[in-house]
Amino acid sequence: MEGTLSLPSLPPSTLPRRRHSSRLTCAVGPPRPTLHRVTQNLNPTISPHRAVAAVRLLRVEQGGAFADLLNDKGKGSAENEMGYVERTLGFRTRDLDGRDMRLVTDIVGGTVRWKRYLDHLIMSLCHHERMYQDMEPLLLQILRIGLYEILKLDMPPYAVLDENVELAKVALRPGAGNMVNGILRKLVLLKEKDSLPLPKVEGDDRAQARALGIIHSHPVWMVRRWRRQFGCEDAVRLMKWNNTEPSFSIRVNSRKGFTRTDLILQLEKLKVPYEISLHMEDFVRVTTGLQIVIQAGLLRDGLCSIQDESAGLVVSTVDPQPGETIIDCCAAPGGKTHYMASQMSGQGTIYAIDINKGRLRILEETARLHQVDDVITAIHSDLRDLHDFAERNSTKPDKVLLDAPCSGLGVLSKRADLRWNRRLEDLEELKDLQDELLDSAAKLVKPGGLLVYSTCSIDPEENEERVEAFLLRHLDFVIDPVDRYVPCAFVTTKGFFSSNPLKHSLDGAFAARLIRSPDAKQ
Repeated sequence: MEGTLSLPSLPPSTLPRRRHSSRLTCAVGPPRPTLHRVTQNLNPTISPHRAVAAVRLLRVEQGGAFADLLNDKGKGSAENEMGYVERTLGFRTRDLDGRDMRLVTDIVGGTVRWKRYLDHLIMSLCHHERMYQDMEPLLLQILRIGLYEILKLDMPPYAVLDENVELAKVALRPGAGNMVNGILRKLVLLKEKDSLPLPKVEGDDRAQARALGIIHSHPVWMVRRWRRQFGCEDAVRLMKWNNTEPSFSIRVNSRKGFTRTDLILQLEKLKVPYEISLHMEDFVRVTTGLQIVIQAGLLRDGLCSIQDESAGLVVSTVDPQPGETIIDCCAAPGGKTHYMASQMSGQGTIYAIDINKGRLRILEETARLHQVDDVITAIHSDLRDLHDFAERNSTKPDKVLLDAPCSGLGVLSKRADLRWNRRLEDLEELKDLQDELLDSAAKLVKPGGLLVYSTCSIDPEENEERVEAFLLRHLDFVIDPVDRYVPCAFVTTKGFFSSNPLKHSLDGAFAARLIRSPDAKQ
């Protein structure tokens, strides 16, 4: 959650079969004014948060969009969201207000998070499995929204029934509304009897993992992996953590002279509940009201940013100091880069390297907004191709940070869609990539210099095992314990930094400090 990304339009193949006739151009007479066209397309009977949520869910599942927060500008704005609704469904609803935007965020994130659980119930409530398999994508999203609202948000069933039935009728056809009506009515009856058709956790390991995967809405391979790594009880606790409404941390931008006291005064003025970070001086945690903070413009003005404390603690392991030269190897979109830069008092240089030009542009724009661009130099490159970096730059880096691409298994509570976009095979590919990047990063470290390897994963194969394998390949590096840089609660027996959702109520993250021998050949 270090930045918001642009959301692509839904591809034509995913649009509902029925299109609204008012989108057609008149064959006779002058074109209608834009305002008149919008008025003709306005449907005041459809609740805006449900229409926007249904379209956004389509884009998340089939268009590659992210289930992230609605932003207050750009691609994620309320007006843009309504534009997507009109292009996809053929009509507009009334404009989104603040409450609607918060509901969209809640419903989209929650529906994606509980997708497997909801789909199991929908399939169980259909007359036969083929009905579920042949269901139109939009109809399935409307049903998921209805189930989520009834089961997880405890909304009044009559309101959920009426409004989701109406959405299905208008966006698709009357028969679709009848199907939504029948399935949701069955659900309400079963909920009242406390007899939802959920599987029992029994049988062999695979059968138990399948049942737990449905009940807690996780892929079976994750359930089996966590049961093996962490034990059955902690695996279930981890899945429950991933399904809870996440809290978010806000980091103040000290470079602009904005302090945590200033942020607290703003939060109190906005009536947003908060908690002081127990671990980081620049951080405040909010569980509800983040949309209010966003809409108030605090992020837009560069006074603060959304960044988990676990990411801040990774920066603490780097311990950036004024005057140093630091290479951030996989920097974009730049949350850690900007935090390091804010601690350097305008003295020194951070080379921010990334292979993605678009995300690197976001890093540069945010650096200017946060007034830390004076120490940041962006370099668009694959780290593995920077063989001659040391030769081309007379100043050798004091420190190198490799925040490596990883599975993201430590941030599933915030990245609701990530659990469905990861496969077991991805971990093997990622491990190979992490090894390659570590080897390339090691070439940039001067004798006596520091390499910090970090991930946002809780998987030992991406963390401790990658460091152990690296040390076997690079005998001129040794572990430098992190206990001088982070609170002792985050220090492992081997001297690494590790944050764990179950132990610390933070995102999962890992970091290792690796010192190169002063006698190593450059």
